[in-house]
Parts: sequence; C-alpha cells; structure tokens
Amino acid sequence: MYLIALCDDETADLNKTEQMLNNYKNKHPEMNFMVECFENVNELLYMVREKNYLPDLMLMDIYMPEKMGIEAAKELRAMGNEGRIIFLTTSREHALEAFGVDAVQYLVKPVSEEVLFSILDKLLSDVEEERRKYLLLRIGGRIQRVAINDIIYCEAQGKIQCLHFVDGTQCLLRMTMAEIYEMLSCYEEFARVGVAYIMNLDHINSLNAKELYMDNGQKIYLPRGSYQSLRERYFEYYCEER
Repeated sequence: MYLIALCDDETADLNKTEQMLNNYKNKHPEMNFMVECFENVNELLYMVREKNYLPDLMLMDIYMPEKMGIEAAKELRAMGNEGRIIFLTTSREHALEAFGVDAVQYLVKPVSEEVLFSILDKLLSDVEEERRKYLLLRIGGRIQRVAINDIIYCEAQGKIQCLHFVDGTQCLLRMTMAEIYEMLSCYEEFARVGVAYIMNLDHINSLNAKELYMDNGQKIYLPRGSYQSLRERYFEYYCEER
C-alpha cells in the first residue's frame, strides 16, 4: 500500500484534491493507496517525527499560516524523509525554492485531473520500482533508506527487533516483528521462521533440522518445529528463482 499525505489549510482545496485522488484510485483499482488529510502542516510534521508516518507522496500547499510549505519540506528532509513532494500553490513565486528541497512537481492551482493523473501515473510507478530495492526505516531517530539485499535477517529481542546486515552491522528498531514482516512480506526472498526470525532466503547457504548457515558464516539455531516449513519455502524459492 502507498501512503499519500495531503496538506492544505484551505478546506475547499483540500477536499477537491482528495476527491481527485479518490477518482484516480477508482480509475486505477490496482493502485492500492491510502490518503491522509492534514489542514495543519505541524500535524503532518508531528506524525512523521513522532509516529513513524512515512508517506510515499506528499501534496502540500505552499502558503499556510503555521509554516510555509517550503519550510515544512526542509524540516522533512532534515528528518531524513525522502518521500516525493508535489507543491500546490496559487503563485509561481517559489518555484526555484521548491526544487531546492527536491520537490518533484510544482503545480499552480487550480490543478486539473488530467494533469494530476498523468503525474501520479509516473510517480507511483517510480515508487513501486524503488520499493523493490529499498525500505524506509526510522533508525537512531532518523529516517533512512535501507537496501533490501543488504538485510540478512531480523531477530526479535523482546520488544525491540534487530536487523542484521551484510557488512556485519546491526540496527535496533522499535517496531513489532509483525510490523516488520508486513513491510518485508511483499519481497519473495523473506520468510518468517518461528516467532523470532525473518530470514532473507538469498543469504542462506544451507540448513538442516537444527540450524541454518548464512552466507556471512553465521550459524542460527532453528526454533522448534520450524524446519519443515522453512525447508519447503526455501526450496520453493530456490527452484522458482533458478
């Protein structure tokens, strides 16, 4: 699912843009996305900073009473957020500043459905392509882009989950194992192993009834009762890939 944030202090404009997004969704049912509306830009910044809200796309007005859209975008970038930003505005005055915060589009109101739909076609396609390669995760208070192929496995450590990477580094995530698996389950190479592990099948060298060996030389003891299902999943993936 894609997350789209819509931020505009003008209720009429907010509703109009939301309706266009809903019309796009109806026209493209294969595009599974959820729209979150914000009439106050500080609410959007709070959600990103404190609630791990990671929108893939943000449509944001330039002129807002609490904070200019450009300033809000600078804060988002400072937090490590790399979501795509489309600015909606009544003036071309800030166009150069907009691209200074890596905005992908600068649209002058009123925006037609034809124009918006064409932009969404490209941007959501780009997001889908990028999702095949990267995850956006909050690590050490910052949002960071993590390459899928760099993740060897995830291990539960109480209420904190630990990601292990190919370079030997680790990072701790304040997320549940279920939340992490929901993010990784769309990638065929990841398999749930018991309640404590999520394994990247591309990094498994061998396995037996008691343990498996990763391509970084690490040995992991399998949870009781997990071998048969992991073995079937591993060979299914291996045969499909080759």
